[in-house]
Amino acid sequence: MTRIMKKIITILLIVFVVLIGFVILYLGVIPSTPQFKDDEGNVIPGSIAELEKVKLGDLKQWILIRGRDRSNPILLWLHGGPGAAQMPLAHAFDSELEKEFIVVHWDQRGAGKSNHRGFEEKTMTFDQFINDGYELIQYLLGRFEREKIFLLGHSWSSQLGIELVHRYPELFYAYIGVSQLVNSREGVEIAYEWLMNKIEEHNDQASLEKLNEIGTPPYPHHKYRMFAGMVDSYGGNFDMSMGELVRIAIRAPEYNFMDYIRWIGGAKRGGGPMHRDGEMSAVNLKENIQSLDVPVYFFTGKNDYNTPLQLVKEYYDTIRAPYKEVMVFENSAHTPFLGEPEKFSREVVRVKEQIFIDLR
Repeated sequence: MTRIMKKIITILLIVFVVLIGFVILYLGVIPSTPQFKDDEGNVIPGSIAELEKVKLGDLKQWILIRGRDRSNPILLWLHGGPGAAQMPLAHAFDSELEKEFIVVHWDQRGAGKSNHRGFEEKTMTFDQFINDGYELIQYLLGRFEREKIFLLGHSWSSQLGIELVHRYPELFYAYIGVSQLVNSREGVEIAYEWLMNKIEEHNDQASLEKLNEIGTPPYPHHKYRMFAGMVDSYGGNFDMSMGELVRIAIRAPEYNFMDYIRWIGGAKRGGGPMHRDGEMSAVNLKENIQSLDVPVYFFTGKNDYNTPLQLVKEYYDTIRAPYKEVMVFENSAHTPFLGEPEKFSREVVRVKEQIFIDLR
């Protein structure tokens, strides 16, 4: 290697190190969450803004707690995935909710800040997630001296959330299922037919070849993720581009450089460890959970073909509950809190107001 080449490589390495340093400085080193302050810069009395690590099961896991008034009810938001931690988006979408609730985001085991080095994937079982969730709820009830909370579960966590409500109804004011998972096999079959029609409408030969390579459902986990990506490409999944999500997420003060690395690792893993070789584990709530003892609200996007609206409506027709409602977001797919954030927050607040009026 010539002397000139060595100098070029050395310069490139220095530039790379400097760039990494700037990235780390930009993203932050010590994560924190900003306090609620008045116009004069004083912390609002009675508010809460804390980033905290709690032990759930055998693992320390991170939660974000934010609310302008500690006397407000607790809203526990369970993120999708598994692995798609919601915490780095909270700063951009939760401001209205934080006026009316103590909003709690939880990076579940193997996700985001809770995707620790050496994390044991074998602990990712449905029963373990249920136990973690139950312990977290008990912790929140004890800390804030409450008897009940509001529970919101999105996508994967609509399965987790509705099971928690089914097992422990005494702990909840109401359940909000966002993009509610109802029947995993039927959902994929509906999405497959929809996607095939879209591909034919657009005469998209490249996508047709790709879909033929993936095959027809049911799918193992790795093929399902490929299929879901195709559904997303035709507008049936996320309501915001990945570039825009990244732009929002990297501004989260609750995450530092290594937290983003952890987030990527957890999202890439997804729910793979929860499925054995072969077809993904089947979910059928119409058979397994036919009634709830708390009010239930289903928030669903009209264009959702990850958890199709058709199945949510069918489930709504059959489930028994003290009160039930379907709220359709006409301009959204699988993530209405991204597609129609103002309406989404407004409807969550309406749930609280309706429940508390009924309790009077």
